[in-house]
Amino acid sequence: QAQLVESGGGSVQAGGSLRLSCATSGYTSSDYCMGWFRQAPGKQREEVARIDKSGRIKYADSVKGRFTISQDNAKNTLYLQMNSLKPEDTAMYYCAADLTGGYCYRPPPSFPHRGQGTQVTVSS
Repeated sequence: QAQLVESGGGSVQAGGSLRLSCATSGYTSSDYCMGWFRQAPGKQREEVARIDKSGRIKYADSVKGRFTISQDNAKNTLYLQMNSLKPEDTAMYYCAADLTGGYCYRPPPSFPHRGQGTQVTVSS
């Protein structure tokens, strides 16, 4: 059974950095489309980034140049390096997987498998 467990969230000041991790089990994460999405209180889920099995990456415009998605195949772990954080980045961040295939045909908020989330709070 596929499991995803996020970690690395926390509270930082604007301009700071955080690195989120998503440990996966039950499948080989590098064989599938993986991604991150976030949800702030009262707002809809928002795609942050996705990566497919060929390493092709897509970022939301709001995080381009500041966030980096990557994965460690040996550890079956997905990462999200977040730099130059802004208060508007405050949200619950979720790791998600689309185990229907290796390419990304839909955004991460619609992926059927996700973790429990990790909170990121950025203060001004």
